[in-house]
Amino acid sequence: MMTRYDSEIEEQMRAFYRSLHENDRRRYAALEAKKLGYGGVEYVSQVLGCDPKTIRAGREELDHLPDKPQEWVRQRGGTAKLS
Repeated sequence: MMTRYDSEIEEQMRAFYRSLHENDRRRYAALEAKKLGYGGVEYVSQVLGCDPKTIRAGREELDHLPDKPQEWVRQRGGTAKLS
């Protein structure tokens, strides 16, 4: 039998999922499904409200991630302003 998360964890997963950009959503959903194993795609798609095809696409993306992250996410010199 596949492990199911309690409702509090599921709600945190949904909140986190909604905070991500589209490509990160796919990969996050795929990673969660992979952790659960058999039945994970169906369960995660139900929890997050996404299509199982989205999770499968994310799984493909996870298999082809670059070895190193991009050099910069923010523009150079974009420091936080102190008040």
